[in-house]
Amino acid sequence: MLDYDEEAQRYDTLRGGEPRAEAAARAVLSLVPPAARDLLDVACGTGLVTARFAAARPGLRVTGVDLAPAMARRAAVRLPGRVVRGDSRRLPLRDGEFDAVSSVWLLHLTGGAEDARAVVAECARVLRPGGVYVTTVDKGASHNVGSDIDAVLAARPPSPAHDASRLVESYARAHGLVPAGEARFTGHGQGRSPRRAIADLRRGWFVTVPPDGERADRFAARPRPDPVFTLRAFVKA
Repeated sequence: MLDYDEEAQRYDTLRGGEPRAEAAARAVLSLVPPAARDLLDVACGTGLVTARFAAARPGLRVTGVDLAPAMARRAAVRLPGRVVRGDSRRLPLRDGEFDAVSSVWLLHLTGGAEDARAVVAECARVLRPGGVYVTTVDKGASHNVGSDIDAVLAARPPSPAHDASRLVESYARAHGLVPAGEARFTGHGQGRSPRRAIADLRRGWFVTVPPDGERADRFAARPRPDPVFTLRAFVKA
């Protein structure tokens, strides 16, 4: 997993910046009822998306929480006084405090099914009855866009998808959350081959692609179509 303190300085630039953040925020808010007054953004990172929730809905009180100190500091610049440090598996917040909770690009990063369940349980705990939880699902699958480099990546051993939609729904139902819709948005600027894949090419991980040859250079430089991410919403009964 990335060191998010180290990554904070360049995080926004490497992940689509403003266009991606705007698309994500718009899609999340399309699943949050207009009557919602308090929204918690779990693992808010630098706050690039979180701040757009507040800007798009002036009546919405937005709070961000993130575990990485450097990420939380950057988010606090965008949302002064509205960002707290905390582990998404043990949120430092009261039961039933929010009308809406979001977790964008989080569940796929958890260390395993137990952690993913813990995150969903905490998000459910801090929701009021009738509140909505919105989360991304199937992030890894979103990057399978049918490009040339995907054919090379297919040889890699698959990683467990802790944010698989069916799993997330089972975690949600176990904590009184029932499905309430979905939305999709484009990950603008994320089409270029992932840095880790390029590093794998360079060190010869893919035995069918020599790491120092012209073919590796082509794969490393070639852009891929932008992924389309999926959000699912769940209502607390």
